[in-house]
Amino acid sequence: MLHSSKSQLPELGRRLFYRSELLESNRCTSITVSSSCFTTSKLDTNRRLGELFKSGKAEEARQVFVEMPERDAFSWNTMVVGYANLGRLNEAREILYETPYKSSITWNSLISGYCQHGKDKEAFELLWQMQRDGFKPTSFTVGSVLGMCSKLGLIQRGEQFHSYAMKTQLDSNVFVVTALVDMYAKCNCIIESEYVFEMVPNKSSCALWTAMLTGYSRNGCGLKAMECFRSMLMEGIEPNQFTYPCILTACAAVLALYFGKQVHGCILKCGLGDNMFVESALVDMYAKCRDLDSAREVLENEDSDNSNSWNSMIVGCVREGLEEEALSLFKRMHTRNIRVDDYTFPSILNCFASKMGTKSAEFVHSLVMKGGFENYNLVCNALVDMYAKQGNIDCALKVFNAMPNKDVISWTSLVTGYTHNGLYDEALGLFCDMRKSGIFADEYVASSILSACAELTILVFGQQLHAVFIKSGLRSCQLVDNSLVNMYAKCGCIEDAVRIFDNMQVHELITWTSLIVGYSRNGQGKQSVRLYEEMVASGVTPDSVTFIGLLFACSHAGLEENGKHYFEAMDKVYGIKPGPEHYACMIDLFARSGKMVEAEKLLNQMAVHPDGSAWKSLLAACRVHGNIKLAERAATNLFESEPSNAVPYMLLANIYSAAGRWEEAASVRRLMKLKGINKEPGCSWMEMNGRVHAFTSEDRSHPMMAQIYSKVDEIIILIKKVGYVPDKNFALHDTDDERKELSVAYHSEKLAVAFGLLISSPGVDIRIFKNIRVCGDCHAAMKYISEVYNRHIILRDSNCFHHFLQGRCSCNNYW
Repeated sequence: MLHSSKSQLPELGRRLFYRSELLESNRCTSITVSSSCFTTSKLDTNRRLGELFKSGKAEEARQVFVEMPERDAFSWNTMVVGYANLGRLNEAREILYETPYKSSITWNSLISGYCQHGKDKEAFELLWQMQRDGFKPTSFTVGSVLGMCSKLGLIQRGEQFHSYAMKTQLDSNVFVVTALVDMYAKCNCIIESEYVFEMVPNKSSCALWTAMLTGYSRNGCGLKAMECFRSMLMEGIEPNQFTYPCILTACAAVLALYFGKQVHGCILKCGLGDNMFVESALVDMYAKCRDLDSAREVLENEDSDNSNSWNSMIVGCVREGLEEEALSLFKRMHTRNIRVDDYTFPSILNCFASKMGTKSAEFVHSLVMKGGFENYNLVCNALVDMYAKQGNIDCALKVFNAMPNKDVISWTSLVTGYTHNGLYDEALGLFCDMRKSGIFADEYVASSILSACAELTILVFGQQLHAVFIKSGLRSCQLVDNSLVNMYAKCGCIEDAVRIFDNMQVHELITWTSLIVGYSRNGQGKQSVRLYEEMVASGVTPDSVTFIGLLFACSHAGLEENGKHYFEAMDKVYGIKPGPEHYACMIDLFARSGKMVEAEKLLNQMAVHPDGSAWKSLLAACRVHGNIKLAERAATNLFESEPSNAVPYMLLANIYSAAGRWEEAASVRRLMKLKGINKEPGCSWMEMNGRVHAFTSEDRSHPMMAQIYSKVDEIIILIKKVGYVPDKNFALHDTDDERKELSVAYHSEKLAVAFGLLISSPGVDIRIFKNIRVCGDCHAAMKYISEVYNRHIILRDSNCFHHFLQGRCSCNNYW
């Protein structure tokens, strides 16, 4: 066992050699207290001193000490140890300086106190003074200082004392060796810890094996911990109440349920089954290994009410989705007056985040306040997360603002909450505040903000965050990579999304789906189909979201046969029942292909009630194919399901107008006016040089509007020369032809592209966003503009991205 560490010997030896030189140059040593060295004839008085310090009565102890007729070495040491244990280190130091009986024991007493309270600078200063006074450190000194190095992560100091132990041959002392194994493991140097352990010739100490086991468990080496435990038993070393929790923790980390059950058998055989710490570790192991029945059995058989065991059980229930049982356990804890701590509350608050139990959540919040846990970050973070997931952003913000110490988890909980509730602008603002406060983003914050950028299609902000994440030195992770693929795809940078995808080591379902949807939204339906087939071939099973993207791709690429095949495969192959969005895609697919009968037939056969998206798809197709009867049916259903939506009214009015049925068209517009329904004005916007520039149809509010209108006139003249003919059907119907042509010329997207051509350098992509679907005339014009000006124009409307390049659009006129 552990032979892999031998290869590290030369490097470790070199480091320790140099550390020893540093140690000698600083004249640093270490000491701890050995109570067995205390002997005195004034036994009763000294016992009284110890008891007074133990009960915290330092002043009474000092009075007894002052009144003692004779003070021997033991009395002085008792005072030093007493003050040091109470954390009154300055007074302990004064006693040390006053004593006439200075010895290694006295120095050990004080240095040990400083070590226990994490005062590393003072401890090392005392070590220097101790050595200067001619006192040498003992094995307890080295062990005590190594324990402080473990606690504070002082690896370089620890290596210095390792080298000192080697030179003074203290490295053969089991107390020192155990401290070294523990120190290296806690400083994440598990290879060095293995080396020290393996170099011990006689491994007969249970504490030594336990330190190695703990090191493996702490460093995520669960399998090695299991191997070490097995070797320990083969060596005949009997584990104790400290060993078993360590190995059970390792089993839980790697979900080694069978091995954990074997350890449970060993525990019962040695009679430690009723030990509180062992029982708690057993419940935790079973719960994490998803054997809740065994966890319940151990919990119910516990003699004492251990809150750690109950916490582990509650966490296990929440993890398995058993919120009701978790809440029941919490109520039992409360009824039995079992101590509820800052680990219990976060677990139980997670239940309310999924159950939306507002009143129960408020009750638990009141218990948090009554228990004095309102300043515990762990609890407050859980409260912020719970309220945010319930959609109660105001309460989440109140808890957040009241927190005295906000950490990265606090910010993440609120940022994620804003994103989860669709408050994307607020999420971006909060992220900027987070950066100003000096908190750096981790992968969870980055993922949430990238999602917000994707929904708002703020490419520049997303790119900046991507750059910040790379510069921060954080390694690429699956969560962020998935968000990057999604962000770049939704911002119309499908090539960048593909680049991230290709560089990823692992492709999860969400990774494949993000790119499949991305291809479909960017007019590359055939690429969506190709990627889907590649995903299935790799063994990844699609879900309902994958099929929405796939069917949308088929609809917008005219892939009728592929669409029908995938729609049938949903239920027959994967057991996924089609939802309203899947039916809407198929209806749209048939309608776009001119197969209105099939579209209506599918609508009538839907297994679920058709929603607005299905009727909208049908109504839009009726406009193209002039099916007035079906259009009236679709519009009537939309009037009922979406009474305040102006789109069905406008579509129906336009269908009537196109058919020359002016009276019906006027009637629909009068109905809109009567109901107070206003058409959403078309608006196009673009970001240039850090500013957003917005335009509406025939807008004249922009400071550069004179140049913009002049540029539009130039554009119209040039594109007419290569075949552009204005489509007056997209202008107001109650005006003359000249006015109609002028009206379509100054649509918002044309004003935006003119501005883009004026302000950007030649060859730079022009990105435009529109709140409603692009009209047919502007769609045709953009193709000609991309050809005449040799520009890549990316226009995202309410439906999809249009990539205009060299006179063509990525949608192939399917939009």
